[in-house]
Amino acid sequence: MHGSRTMMAIVALVLAGALGCTASTAPATAPKTTPAPPPSPLTGLPSDPGAPVFAVKIDNTAKARPWDGVESADIVYVEPVEGGLTRLLAVFASRLPTSVGPVRSARETDIGVLEAYGMPALVFSGAAPPVLDQIATAPVAPTVPRDVPGAFRRDDGRPAPVNVYVDLAALRRSVPQVEPARDIGLRFGPAPAGGAPVPERTVQVGSTSVTVRWSRQDDAWTVATGDETAVFGPDRRPVQADTVLVQRIRVGESSIRDSAGSVSPIAITVGEGEVLRDGRSFPARWSRPAPAAPTRLTGPDGREVPLSPGRTWVLLTEQ
Repeated sequence: MHGSRTMMAIVALVLAGALGCTASTAPATAPKTTPAPPPSPLTGLPSDPGAPVFAVKIDNTAKARPWDGVESADIVYVEPVEGGLTRLLAVFASRLPTSVGPVRSARETDIGVLEAYGMPALVFSGAAPPVLDQIATAPVAPTVPRDVPGAFRRDDGRPAPVNVYVDLAALRRSVPQVEPARDIGLRFGPAPAGGAPVPERTVQVGSTSVTVRWSRQDDAWTVATGDETAVFGPDRRPVQADTVLVQRIRVGESSIRDSAGSVSPIAITVGEGEVLRDGRSFPARWSRPAPAAPTRLTGPDGREVPLSPGRTWVLLTEQ
């Protein structure tokens, strides 16, 4: 009897060992993988497909610089305004900074530029009554300080009117009608063959010189208005663009004038241009058959000219 118990114990130990070996050699369950987010139609980089689009009108006079938050914009348009000056229309979706500005007044050109975006928020500090009438019927969500006071602030260290700033992260919760980014026609990918080396390019926007310079160290373009390179942050790092799109446009005159009597120009957004990327220039024709249609960029061979994934600056210069 004692021997039988001993034998049974031995058999149990052998079975336990066999089971242990089986468990240890069984293939492990493959970890679940999270699919990569889709590329943004505004940058070509992975992004949140539900992120809303905010377009902020920003002053570009010397007293308004350095700006806040512009370095985080997906796309920045440099637009001509009255008196030969320029303003920025900075479009955000991938990142929503807590401080962007200084926020200034809207223009008719903003409406035309944004029609292809669907229903973005147009963030501005005010506008002439005729422009406000147009904005009210345009496919944008007008967003001004009096409507969402908790998302705007004034910087007491700056003079009015260049002291208004917006918190886009806070604004996201306050403008629910804003739609996510849609395809506005930009294509991203490797550079096409050819192209001419361009270490820098100066473009006249209105009467203002805008110069972009290629940085081999950063693989990006720096941007200067006049002789002043745009910078941000306490260490004054340069604001950079991965692609610069020069759009040569026709500029018409609106019926709107500023307080000094200068006519407010309207940028008519169809024409010739060039794509500046990877330190090279690629000629391109850009076209938009209708205000809400996507923009197509085609080279001399008729093929689409891809942009470098990342941040794009668009310089609207008169033909």
